[in-house]
Amino acid sequence: MPRLQEVQVRPRPIELLLPIVGEDQIRETTRVGGEMRRRMEGRVFWNVNSTGVGGGVAEMLRPLLGYVKGLGIDTRWLVIEGTSEFFRITKRLHHALHGSRGDGSHLGEREHAVYEQVLQTNAEELLRHVRPRDIVLLHDPQTAGMVPHLVRSGAIVIWRCHVGGENHHGDVKLGWSFLDPYLRDAAATIFSSNRYIPDCCDHGRSVVIPPSIDAFSAKNQDLDDATVRAILVQAGLVEGPAGEGSPTFRRDDGSPARVQRHASVLRLGRAPSWETPLVVQVSRWDPLKDPAGVMQGFAQHVNGVGPTGPELVLAGPTVGAVPDDPEDTAVMNQLVAVWRSLPRPDQNRIHLASLPMEDVEENAAIVNALQRHATVVVQKSLHEGFGLTVTEAMWKSRPVVASAVGGIQDQITDGVHGLLVQDPLDTGAVGAALGRVLQDSDYAALLGRNAHCRVRDEFLVIRHLIQHAELIDRVDK
Repeated sequence: MPRLQEVQVRPRPIELLLPIVGEDQIRETTRVGGEMRRRMEGRVFWNVNSTGVGGGVAEMLRPLLGYVKGLGIDTRWLVIEGTSEFFRITKRLHHALHGSRGDGSHLGEREHAVYEQVLQTNAEELLRHVRPRDIVLLHDPQTAGMVPHLVRSGAIVIWRCHVGGENHHGDVKLGWSFLDPYLRDAAATIFSSNRYIPDCCDHGRSVVIPPSIDAFSAKNQDLDDATVRAILVQAGLVEGPAGEGSPTFRRDDGSPARVQRHASVLRLGRAPSWETPLVVQVSRWDPLKDPAGVMQGFAQHVNGVGPTGPELVLAGPTVGAVPDDPEDTAVMNQLVAVWRSLPRPDQNRIHLASLPMEDVEENAAIVNALQRHATVVVQKSLHEGFGLTVTEAMWKSRPVVASAVGGIQDQITDGVHGLLVQDPLDTGAVGAALGRVLQDSDYAALLGRNAHCRVRDEFLVIRHLIQHAELIDRVDK
């Protein structure tokens, strides 16, 4: 396909999950998968989004579709292509649906024209391959304009929105007004939370399916302390020596691999020692993740806690590596400017890490090791559709300090699975929550244990598979 790119989906056996979820759930999922395989015989389950690397959607799709394919269902994943102007418009929509102004640009007739032209071209390419009665699951605002084209072809089209805002006024209303004309003929719409469903989609066709993680992906698989240390030393995120471990991980196909690349880190002096307590936020370089606010809050309110002072690592993908994110360069430049404005002692304990993206699974293994080594994981988002980085940290039994926004609230009960800060702009409250966790290791461990159990029970991929099957059964009449 000259415009659409195909991401290879490797089949994953559902039996991998047996040690975690038990025989009953594996048996039920196998039964449901068999019914779906018979229903889908001769048809394809297509998933279409705007990037195959970086961000929670791509990371979630890779294992999820692998398990679908492992159940014997013909599954394909395609990534659209767009112009820089198209992705600027869709980023504006992304911010709007979160309730943010973004760059404040118009969403008028000209923007509709650009948006429709790009998606018509992509739809024409897709329609060379999609057959009537195929199931097409489109993801996020970048793909919504393809719905009418695919419906007219006889495909069964479902649109999923991974973002959302709780207040359906202002920019949120503007964003939905832009998307509404394209969504009217979708067989169903999926949201991560009831709070996000707008009036234009709330006509008995909308369902809530929270995102999920895979316990065996490179980002979430078990790593012992020696391996964690070796990976972080190899990546340049903590100071050597690497010790007795090896910087290894398992790829999705089960083959062994090594972390070989280094992160690009802006810091003064040396990397943190292995014994240094680390406060870690991992996210895209996105203003809604507020990395500058995390940095300033840490510098102002977290100082000299415990026997050794904690240090902060803000980690994200190499700038420019995520095709559908046009803001990362500006956000990183702003972040560097804020870091340079800090007093030198604060600069010494704050590290800005751009993680290599040449090998997506290697990147995931580095994130895995960094989260597992963190003393506390922070996610000070201003808005958040769901927040899979929170889910990932919870699975690793890390105490999490996060904003009480969006889907984070659906994952964490304050004081039980982590600590929630009601106002993400209140850096003092963020600092106090971090200090509480850093000073009380027993409490931190309790939060981490509760968090792990919460993810095991609610946010693993096997639940996601069952909900997808139920939805397809409902719309495929």
